[in-house]
Amino acid sequence: MGYMDARRVSVDRLVGQSSGHGLVAIPLALIVVITVVDIHSPSTIHLGPLLVIAPALTASIAGPRLTALVGVAAVAAQVFIALFHGGLTTANHIAQIIALSVLSALVVFVCHVRERRDRELSRARSVAETAQLALLRPPPRRIGPLRVAWLYLAAEDETQIGGDLFAVARAAHSSTRVIIGDVRGKGLASIGEASVVLGSFREGAHRYATLPELTSALEVSVCRDLEDVADTRHDPGEHFITALVLDIPDGDSGAEMINCGHPPPLLLHDHQVTVLHPRRPVPPLGMCELPAASHRPDPFAFETGDILLLYTDGVIEARSPTGAFYPLVERVASFPTSSPDALLRHIHDDLLHHIGGQPADDAALLIIERTASHLHRPHLPAHPVDGRHRLPHGGSSPPPDH
Repeated sequence: MGYMDARRVSVDRLVGQSSGHGLVAIPLALIVVITVVDIHSPSTIHLGPLLVIAPALTASIAGPRLTALVGVAAVAAQVFIALFHGGLTTANHIAQIIALSVLSALVVFVCHVRERRDRELSRARSVAETAQLALLRPPPRRIGPLRVAWLYLAAEDETQIGGDLFAVARAAHSSTRVIIGDVRGKGLASIGEASVVLGSFREGAHRYATLPELTSALEVSVCRDLEDVADTRHDPGEHFITALVLDIPDGDSGAEMINCGHPPPLLLHDHQVTVLHPRRPVPPLGMCELPAASHRPDPFAFETGDILLLYTDGVIEARSPTGAFYPLVERVASFPTSSPDALLRHIHDDLLHHIGGQPADDAALLIIERTASHLHRPHLPAHPVDGRHRLPHGGSSPPPDH
């Protein structure tokens, strides 16, 4: 947890405590009102038992100490009422005082147990958040000639991450390696599988010279270790990870990718959105079917000012209340693209508005902009928004490799 997160938690706790202390005035006011009404009522009317409302209400808005103080005030008020209605020697008033004391003590005990469990839950949640963020390791806002912005929406409550993953790392040469992936399944059960891919990627990003070597190493690692971390007891089905792995050299206007069954990235160039469909798709990681030699990269153009939008299927499969999928390509084409952060804010707000509530699946977005000047733009077979298969500069598409 970063400094800003810690400060935000501290401020939230302080505001919550101040608000709870202020609301204690309500049960105290109830004690005064009930006491005044009771002593002015006929002796046949007994409102004293209603005083138990005060400590019960305090327990819902404050801690055990304040609850105990309000309980003592309620018992004192009951004693005060008894003095006006026959004294403390009457059996009815003695029974009311004893009953109120016992109930107040029980309320304080329950409040103490609840507060202790809340502290334990808070500590456990803090440890879980720290572990999750350590696993995800949010990428820097700037790496090499690239500007980066990211967003993670976890479907499971009280979690920071789930089955989606992404990472950015520098290679041994002047290049940046990027991965975004999606574990089959969602929530906390899939974090172990995501950790296998992320650990292998970070180890291999600056060890392997080429993208096929890196992707092959990821496949070997997943095939070897996935069964050890997969939640096969609750999810006995097939386990695999879709992934998109990219290599973006610093001193060039091009890049290359290997798509392992993942949704294709979007390229934003000159206010045009192009879907980068793979010419040589590879099965998802963990299928353990293809040899390393079959991993062949797809080159594509990535010039200065261009923006790459990587995402998981939780974004494009997000449904509106009427069941409509989120139209990512069309929405991105309509948004201004002044910076990765600005584009990310537009997508985030629009996606939540489209869903109208909590996402049903984990969703991740990674936006990368090239900021340094580079060479001419090479040709790339791709699918623009209008669906026509053509090159970014209008040329005809070469036939796909077989």
